[in-house]
Amino acid sequence: MAGTTLLDIKGVETYYGNIRALNGVNVQVNEGEVVALIGANGAGKSTLMMTIFGAPRARAGTITFAGTDITQLPTHEIARMRIA
Repeated sequence: MAGTTLLDIKGVETYYGNIRALNGVNVQVNEGEVVALIGANGAGKSTLMMTIFGAPRARAGTITFAGTDITQLPTHEIARMRIA
């Protein structure tokens, strides 16, 4: 059975210039879960992963990893948390 929440993404929006690439994404991953992210070309899979890692930044919403809000942390601090 899955444990506590490890990654919690709520209402994330990401843009490339004025083009919205992610619109209100919500994902929750619990400890012990194995999760696959699938979708068509251009669906935003890579953009979501890159947004979690901090480049590009989410313009709206929150990304929490192991209880810490990482939404606006520098990428090197996110990497130190061993998420990237």
